[in-house]
Order: sequence, then structure tokens, then C-alpha cells
Amino acid sequence: MRKNVLVLIPIAAALVLEILPYGAVCNFGYQADDGTIAYMRSLYSYFDLLPFGYGNFAPFLTGILTCAVLVLTLVFCVTGKRRLLLPAKILLCIGIVLSLCPLLFGIEYFSAVGALITASLIAEFLWLYFASKREKETT
Repeated sequence: MRKNVLVLIPIAAALVLEILPYGAVCNFGYQADDGTIAYMRSLYSYFDLLPFGYGNFAPFLTGILTCAVLVLTLVFCVTGKRRLLLPAKILLCIGIVLSLCPLLFGIEYFSAVGALITASLIAEFLWLYFASKREKETT
């Protein structure tokens, strides 16, 4: 069980980064003094519904999936049941793809914190992948 607790580090880091108000990006247009359209960049938490309402749905869904993976890995750490690793890995794959979806709008809709969240989710996936491989070899 003690070794399994280390698997919680990347997913917990991703959750903390998602709670911070620097991950989700909205670019609001306004008319500048000279009549041109200027853009103001605003940053929000992954759990804030304002970006979701403006069509940037991926951060909120990534946050929900991160919470689900955290629960699955926590139950895995307590019980040691390997069958929980497959759903966690599937949810992580979906979460990784969703965390990259703001890039479909353009690079200006992606933040450095968003990149760290994606890296944390990838690290968690790799950790679970190798943990499940190691568990198979020992049994």
C-alpha cells in the first residue's frame, strides 16, 4: 500500500493546478479607442463555469475527469484492486485529449498552467500503466 500512495502525486498536482484560477483561458473582444478590435485575455479555474458558458467546455470536463481518476486511484491505493486501473487509464486518456482541446481554438486559448495540467495527467497515465504492468508481472 505504501508504494501505491505515490501514484496519487501527479493526479493530486493536476487537481491543485486545476483549482488555481490560471488554467482556463477566455479571450474577450472589445472595441479599442482607435476603432479596431482588441482582445483581453482572462484566466479562470478549470471548475469555473464561465469558460464553459462561452464554449470552452474542455477545462471543466477535464476537471471532472481528474476528480473521477483521483477517486479511482485512491480506492486502488486502499484496496489494491487492479481492475480499477483500466477505467482510470481510460478516463486519463480522455482527460488528456480534453486538456489539449483548447488548442483547437488557437494557442492563445492555452496557458502554461494548462500545459502543466496536461503533463501531470500524462505522468499519471504513465505511472498507472507501469504500475499495472508491474502488478501483472508479480502475480
